[in-house]
Amino acid sequence: MSVKLRLSRGGAKKRPYYYIVVATADSPRDGRYIEQIGTFNPMLKKDNADRVKLDSDRAKHWLSVGAQPTDRVARILDAAGLMKRTPSNNPEKAKPKKKAQERTAAAADKAAKAAEAAG
Repeated sequence: MSVKLRLSRGGAKKRPYYYIVVATADSPRDGRYIEQIGTFNPMLKKDNADRVKLDSDRAKHWLSVGAQPTDRVARILDAAGLMKRTPSNNPEKAKPKKKAQERTAAAADKAAKAAEAAG
């Protein structure tokens, strides 16, 4: 069974607070976990020392035995210097989709016809 380092949500409505936990991949997000290794409070400013609290020794241990971090936890571990995360880049995702491209092409045709009729 695979083990993951992931976030488990706590806190009130619209006031998130996350626990960094070690859990099996099939356990629910806020459900059963093996060990809690830290906390993450996204409501605090990024330069606040209390935003992320992490037991780095336990994180190193779980990484060494093959636990896979989720993307957000990998970012936290990368900032702590415990692992190297390679940022992903997908330039295709930023491009407009098919219908938006059709709309812009139709608008350009309409503008060209209007300019041709006026000139």
